[in-house]
Amino acid sequence: MPLSRPTAVHVRAAGQRRHAWETLSDDQLLSLRFCDLKLTIEGTDLEPAIERLYRELATRGIRFRPHCWLSQEWFSPDGIPGIAIPFYLAHRRLMSIERRFMREVEGGNRNWLMRILRHEAGHAIDSAFRLRRRRHWREIFGPASLPYPDTYRPRPGSRRFVQHLGAWYAQAHPTEDFAETFAVWLKPNSPWRREYLGWPAYAKLQYIDGLAAEFGEVNPPVTDRTRIEDVADEARTLRQHYEHKLARYRMPRRSGADELLLNIFTAAPRRGGAPKAASVLRELRNPLRQQLVRSGAFSEYLVHQVQRLMIERCESLNLYLRGSRRELRPHLVWVIARLAESYEERQLPRVAL
Repeated sequence: MPLSRPTAVHVRAAGQRRHAWETLSDDQLLSLRFCDLKLTIEGTDLEPAIERLYRELATRGIRFRPHCWLSQEWFSPDGIPGIAIPFYLAHRRLMSIERRFMREVEGGNRNWLMRILRHEAGHAIDSAFRLRRRRHWREIFGPASLPYPDTYRPRPGSRRFVQHLGAWYAQAHPTEDFAETFAVWLKPNSPWRREYLGWPAYAKLQYIDGLAAEFGEVNPPVTDRTRIEDVADEARTLRQHYEHKLARYRMPRRSGADELLLNIFTAAPRRGGAPKAASVLRELRNPLRQQLVRSGAFSEYLVHQVQRLMIERCESLNLYLRGSRRELRPHLVWVIARLAESYEERQLPRVAL
């Protein structure tokens, strides 16, 4: 069943604080325990997004509804047909804290949020109907029992996998392949029949289309509503959470991509007020992508992923514009092309999970 509509108790009235901690400084807020935040999904922007996911499932003829709760990360536990959603998406103040430490807010806009929800719904449906136990499932996606890797080396040119969340995530593991394929299939008005026609991945999408027709109106055999790592029960502080998260995602030593970026940007700007390199890359992202795609040498998806990598590294290295934008543009085209070639030749480092 869809989540209930927020009542007057849940809706923020004009000028009224919903949480006492909203007025705390960042340092004070970081000292709070997760359980002290008293976070809920109800009455937040997450509620209509989850209801939209349920409508999308219903439109596809699927009765099953994964339950959702707030945790520290995105995940769907093996064997439990539900979706854990990061706590920070329940409040804009917490989203700003997440952006401060992690440079981005995963799922922080409507489109990104729905893409991840569809992906996690794929995992939940896999658990609910024990799909990975089916012989045909294993023949198409591979054995789910394969060890989950710490890293994987993507193959950008492969047509055996759909492209959904970025970094060719479907290639990480058979269960991720299924979840990504399900997300592509579930998206409203998805053009998968046209876009993936002739790809080996097309057979995976057809398989999911057949599965949905089979179990759509059937109650799943697994109905466990357990909430794993619910923040309502978490006594760790936000500060401890981010210390652990930053240690886990610590950037590797300087890569070839960093060297190329340091050739055209600088970590020590000569003048005050020099634009941040990441901001300049965002400004030029669309025209540069169009220029490279028109050349016919690279796919739009590949160029997009390289640009995303460049922006992330410029933010991490705290780089600035060295000269003028006009002088920069041809150098950027060259760097994007070199990095795209490296991806195609599988020379870039493995992607960490």
